[in-house]
Amino acid sequence: MGLPLLPTISTFFIILSAVLVAVGWNLVRQRKIEAHKKTMIAAAVSAVLFFIIYISRTIFIGNTAFGGPDELKIYYTVFLIFHIVLATTGAVFGVITINAGLKNNLARHRKIGPVTSIIWFFTAITGVAVYLLLYVFYTGGETTSMFKAILGF
Repeated sequence: MGLPLLPTISTFFIILSAVLVAVGWNLVRQRKIEAHKKTMIAAAVSAVLFFIIYISRTIFIGNTAFGGPDELKIYYTVFLIFHIVLATTGAVFGVITINAGLKNNLARHRKIGPVTSIIWFFTAITGVAVYLLLYVFYTGGETTSMFKAILGF
């Protein structure tokens, strides 16, 4: 059995966004401001593409339950909650940071940009770990769509 297409594609986009954030951070340190801006916008677009794929898959196909050993399920669940909190925090910080940069509020942008980047790196790392736990190290559990779960079909 191969890897599932949509989770693999969405994980690619979250990794790409983290790589682009790292490249953008390096560019701004070199004072290449315009290249930094374009790279960070590309990072944001990559993160949005991840989110669109993730939400679409969640609504129409569903979430995959942890298929590993029962004794690891609680640890996976705690880790997943940590990842979700990081991802949500990173997304909010990302919007604020990009907005500050685009509005030329550079004092705010410079202050929270590094924090946002670090949160995003950890989000990407934990997201890859969730992907590996669900689809690579263990066979995924049951998947049920939101429509099926809520409406019964």
